[in-house]
Amino acid sequence: MQMAGRPRQDEGQVQGAAASLLNGLAVLEAFSVQKPVLGVTEVAQLVGLHKSTVSRILGGLTEAGYVQRDEETGRYKLGLGLIALSGPLLADLDVRRAAVPYLEQLTESTKETSAISVWNGHEAIVVEQVASPYQVKHTAAIGTRYNKFESSSVRVFLAELAPALATGLIESGRILRTAEDGLPLDHTAHLQDVARLAYAVNDGSTAEEEFGVSAPVRDYRGKVVGCITASAPRSRVLKQASRETLVQAVQNSATKISIRLGWSAAI
Repeated sequence: MQMAGRPRQDEGQVQGAAASLLNGLAVLEAFSVQKPVLGVTEVAQLVGLHKSTVSRILGGLTEAGYVQRDEETGRYKLGLGLIALSGPLLADLDVRRAAVPYLEQLTESTKETSAISVWNGHEAIVVEQVASPYQVKHTAAIGTRYNKFESSSVRVFLAELAPALATGLIESGRILRTAEDGLPLDHTAHLQDVARLAYAVNDGSTAEEEFGVSAPVRDYRGKVVGCITASAPRSRVLKQASRETLVQAVQNSATKISIRLGWSAAI
């Protein structure tokens, strides 16, 4: 099974060093929060490359410090060398810097986990979060990627796209959607509602016990550059009847961050 992210690059598409670079990136992207430790065969299946090619790529990445090999099991995990690459990006990410104090305020006021995500064209990627103080909570590690239509953050970003582009992502399978997710079948009309309301809710659509609400963050141009999400166990939201409180809190936080980035409601 080939992974839904970066497609493999073969000689018919890109040749030489460029192909090797893109295949190396595909190998790195095979690792995830759900599958942090992988063997050569597993990586090969995920990226659609031959095992010998993957083994050679992993060897080079190990030498560079971007992956680590467990000498006992022979399996791999991401290495600390990636932090050196991502550190400057995260430090220079304006929307992340602007969001941090408001995420802290959001979690303090709601007692639920808050996070900010950015869009890479087909996934919402978490770049910062503040965890709930509750023992039972929902969290997502920095770097977690979401490409399911049911995710509230994904729908917030999709709602900003031209309808044809959003439809293309869904029909191509880059954005995954299950048949019975409890959401309106007409995704175009639903995304128009998300854009009009300026928030999306995941009320058990991804998993029975998951609840999340997301709202867009805009910059001085009015362009959506991020997405604020509050997530919580669905049972607690139902017990405390806190759905509307969370919606309002997330929207307020998103508005404050947008204003800090230069956005004005008049845009």
